[in-house]
Order: sequence, then structure tokens, then C-alpha cells
Amino acid sequence: MEQTDSRRAGNMRLISPLMALSILSSTAGGIIMLAQLYLKDLHATPIVISLLTSFVWLGTLIGSTMWGTLADRYPRKRLLFLILMTSAVATGSLALLPPPIGVLPAVFLRVLMVTGLAPVTMAIVSTVSTTDHRGRDLSYLSASRSTGSALGKILAGFLLASLGYRLSFFSLALLPLVACLFILLLPRAENVTKKKRQSLSTSLRTGGLNGLYISGALRQMGTSGAASLIFVYMATLGIPVAIMGTINAIGAATSVLGMLVFGHLSDLVGRKVIFAFGFGISTLVPVIFAFSKGSWGIAIGYFILGMSFSSLYTGSTSYIGDRTPMERQGTMFGLFNSSRGIGGVIGPVIAGALTPLVGFRGMFLTMSGIAFLGFLTVIAKTHR
Repeated sequence: MEQTDSRRAGNMRLISPLMALSILSSTAGGIIMLAQLYLKDLHATPIVISLLTSFVWLGTLIGSTMWGTLADRYPRKRLLFLILMTSAVATGSLALLPPPIGVLPAVFLRVLMVTGLAPVTMAIVSTVSTTDHRGRDLSYLSASRSTGSALGKILAGFLLASLGYRLSFFSLALLPLVACLFILLLPRAENVTKKKRQSLSTSLRTGGLNGLYISGALRQMGTSGAASLIFVYMATLGIPVAIMGTINAIGAATSVLGMLVFGHLSDLVGRKVIFAFGFGISTLVPVIFAFSKGSWGIAIGYFILGMSFSSLYTGSTSYIGDRTPMERQGTMFGLFNSSRGIGGVIGPVIAGALTPLVGFRGMFLTMSGIAFLGFLTVIAKTHR
């Protein structure tokens, strides 16, 4: 008992600085809203604007597995420094106000780097956690990222309204640099194992992880497709820019509490109940967007989006941590985010191509149908 209490205390000493750097670095996520509106003001076409979301998820697709694999092989503190410094440079480059051809690669580079925060920090915590506390331990990190995301979206709207694009991009670039200070608080021991690694195919088959990853891709295809033109859609509804940021932050703010609640519940009632709930209610979000007449409808959609993400992400990461050996933790967490990245790349392309043909409503309903396929897959292909 005394040894368990000591381990829990040491785990919390790890989690606290990791939460702080996650909040600060995630706050810079408001850049996505700014970049989408910036492209709109440059009169970019809908397909180009939707490609911004595809580039975001392409960075997630490549970066998550890359950083997760590196986290299993190299010192994690050094990786975190590299991630934060490079993401700050990429964000700051947008303060030069480049043309659309320059915006997309800058956003891609930022996401490619900062997407490594999730698998690296989760690998640090999960490898020193236990099955009966893993859901709660990982939920602290997920909640901190959602907190930063919510703050960033609110901040981005007010920065744009008061400072314009150049100073807004520059201000957000400073946040990852501040986050670097908290890496110094991490202990030296990083639990990077040198054991022989279980093969990737074996890890995927264990406990139905392949079904979970396929479902994550389909669900993300639907929600990212709907989100790829949401700010343009809100502009057509006459919603002010400052209000857009606040509405967009509702999803992330809801996720903060949701991560903590669902993390605790996943330890009590099981992982599949929690993530299946999240996949299920994800299908409602694009439908609500499709029939919204103003800001309240969009806000309700984002509230449900926050609930769905917090439940499916907390349940899924705990499920992965339970079924993955320590020497594969970073890789498998990264692969889950990469599977979501596949959907995030494809969904916006479909949405951008469909919208001129069927309008916003038809596009949103199509995205809901794709997300529903993800729900059916996760029910059928994962284990309780």
C-alpha cells in the first residue's frame, strides 16, 4: 500500500508540469481559426479553405506516429523541447502574412510538431500508471489540452478583433516558448525501455485495436469535414468574428470537464461503454449544424462535439494503454491519433468538393452518415 501511494505521488509530480505545458502549447491552437478567416479574407476558394483542415490532419497523421515511435526510443524531454521550439517558429512565420500557398505549409509544420505532445506526454504517464488509475491519469493530460484549446479559441477571436492578423499570429507564437519552462520541472528518469518490442501487427490485433483505429478514422472524417467550413458557414449566418471564437471554444471547454468525468467512469464501468457513447453522439453534431439558424444552434453542436470527443478519446486511450506493452505505449498512442488524422485529411476534401454541389446542409448530412459508419464499426469490432 505504501509503495502504491509513493508511486501515485511520483506520477502526480510528472502530471503537473505536463499539464501546464499542454495548456500553454494548446492555446496556440487558436491559429486554425485565424488561418481559416485569413484565407477567407484573401478570397480563397472553398476547396482551398477546406484544404487547411486537411493539412492540419495530414500533420496529425504523420506526426502522431512519428513522435510516438520516437518517444519509445529517445529521451522524451528533448523531444518536447524540439516540438515546442519548432512549433513556435512555424506559428510566427504566419505573422509575415503569406499568400495562401504559404499559409498551408506553415500550418502543416506547426501541427506536425505540436501533435507530438499527446503521444509523448501520454507515454510518459501511462508507462508509470496502473490499470485501475490509467483512465484518470490520462484524463488529466487530455483535459489540460482541451483547456488550452478552449482558451486559444477565445483568445484568437479577441486578438483578431483588436490587433489584426499580424500581431495575433505573433502573440500565439510566444506561448510554446513559455511552455518550454515547464519541461525543466520534469524528473530525469523517463522510463524509455530497451526491451524487445512486440510487432506492430500483433499490437494492433490485441484487444480489437484495429477496429478502434478504423472507427476513429471514420468518425474524424465526418466531424473534420463538418468543421472544415464551419467558420465560413457561421459568417453566412451573420455571426460576428468575436462570437465565432467563443462558440468554437464551447467544444473544448466542455471537453475539459468531460475528460475528467469520463476518465473516472472508464476506470469504473469499463472502456468500451465510454468510447462507444462518444462515437454514437458524434453523429448528431453535423445534423445540428445543418439545421442551425444562428449562434445558439452552432453552440449546441459544439457542446455535443465536446462531450463526444472527451468520452471517446478518454475511453480509447485508456483502452489502448491497457492492451499495449510499455515498450509500445508511445507508438500505439501515436497510431491512434494518426488514424484520426487519416479521416481528418479525407473529410475536408469531401466537404469542400460537396458544398458547391449540395450546399452546406447536404454536406453536413453526408458527414453525419460517415460518422455513423464509425459508430457501427466500433460497436462490432472492439472487445468489452
